[in-house]
Amino acid sequence: MRIALNKTQKLFIAAIVVIGAVLAGLILGSDWKTAGDAHGHADTHPAAGHHDDKRAEKHGHQDEHGHKDEHGHDDHGEEAVAKGPHGGRLLIEDDFGLEAVLAEESGVPHFRVYLYQGGKPLPATAAKVAITLTRPDGERQEITFAPEKDYLKGKEPVAEPHVFEATVTAQTSKESFLFSFAEQEGKLELSDAQLKAAGVTIQTAAAATIESALVLPGEIHFNEDLTAHVVPRLSGVVDSVSVNLGQRVKKGQVLAVIASTVLSEQRSELLAARQRLTLAETVHAREKKLWQDKISAEQDYLQARQTLQEAEIAVRNAEQKLTALGATAGSAGNLNRYELRAPFDGTIVEKHIARGEAVKEDANVFTISDLSSVWAEIAVPPKDLNAVRVGEKVTVKAAAFDAQATGTISYVGALLGEQTRTAKARITLANPQRAWRPGLFVNVEVRSNEADVPVAVSTDAIHTVDDKPTVFVQIPGGFMPTPVALGRSDGKRIEIAKGMKAGMQYAGPGSFILKSELGKSSAEHSH
Repeated sequence: MRIALNKTQKLFIAAIVVIGAVLAGLILGSDWKTAGDAHGHADTHPAAGHHDDKRAEKHGHQDEHGHKDEHGHDDHGEEAVAKGPHGGRLLIEDDFGLEAVLAEESGVPHFRVYLYQGGKPLPATAAKVAITLTRPDGERQEITFAPEKDYLKGKEPVAEPHVFEATVTAQTSKESFLFSFAEQEGKLELSDAQLKAAGVTIQTAAAATIESALVLPGEIHFNEDLTAHVVPRLSGVVDSVSVNLGQRVKKGQVLAVIASTVLSEQRSELLAARQRLTLAETVHAREKKLWQDKISAEQDYLQARQTLQEAEIAVRNAEQKLTALGATAGSAGNLNRYELRAPFDGTIVEKHIARGEAVKEDANVFTISDLSSVWAEIAVPPKDLNAVRVGEKVTVKAAAFDAQATGTISYVGALLGEQTRTAKARITLANPQRAWRPGLFVNVEVRSNEADVPVAVSTDAIHTVDDKPTVFVQIPGGFMPTPVALGRSDGKRIEIAKGMKAGMQYAGPGSFILKSELGKSSAEHSH
């Protein structure tokens, strides 16, 4: 069947065909832009970027088709990031585009840049690229690139944290392009109410004078100059014990009574010597008078005087034997009673004696120590010997409870132990309240010279993140975990040798809540 068309109908059909062809060409020409940018335009104010494909997949951020991640939010709630085929940030102007990827190689992050023209990859030599990073503290870093395989690789590593504003310049053989984006990886956002509720204190890094402290572990010991091991000094059988373990005693107080045959013999010897002395004195007096009256010969008088002198020597000898034993002459009816007495004021810290027990003359039956003074002993490595000197003031802190005291280094060993390879040092501590008990573990702080440092922060601000010392530095809208290098410390402040500048604000006391939030964020993005 043939249909006849007039001239007007033919012209209308031809116009429809031409319009359809034009629209098809426009659609095909815009396909690469649609694949790279969910919004169909270059994103010059993107949210947090990604190191590589795996990192983007791990965090579940919006893909190149504009889909939300598994947490149901669009790339941290900010404007979606246009991504390229390698999972990096896609920046487009006219027909030229580049993809910036922050990738790690052997744990060191570098930028990679892939080039495109009209949606098709370009060789790495097609343009010269440079990136300038500006961090929140104003520090700038220039990243230059060199061709490698099918991309440009940044020559300079990008130090953490990855929080910065980036400006990208690209120069082709025909024209130049300028792009910019922001990176805020790891940024923590807490409201003022949350900071106040958590007790987070904002402080400012500044120069400080730090007196370095060397901390060495130690242990409390008896002051051996005020400690005695009490021995009977003669054998016998224990008749009674009048003190208990832990009891305080006074000098001369009776500790125990021992019945000793040895003591009985010594006292008998003294009594006999005194009797002989009395007789010799009588004979000497008589012979002296007879000689003076010229009745007897002088020889008899001299003989009586010699006998008297020998008797006096025998008495003194017997008395000194008893004194050496710590005993007295005693009474004639109780010659074997030996009273063991305390040599000085102190505390019974050891007791090895009981009633009815036979003891030897060298048995250690009591240990008495004056605990009003103790020793803190520390082991000093060779590298620290120059800082530990006799006469230096130190601070001793208990490891088990909150207590500290000051003392003086009284001894530093001249030799290193064969097994420990350390030298022993000793601090004498006054202990009037008996709080420093022997056996207690302590930490000893030895002060060294003062030093002025350009940047210091509170020790409360230091946290360990990924095995690195980290400070949470305040930036507009939140905080960023900043790895730092530490220097000297006095226990309250610590030097920041690298990673921060004077004047930067940071989270001090209470900042542990930020580390907790950082841990939660990592956990959410790891499943």
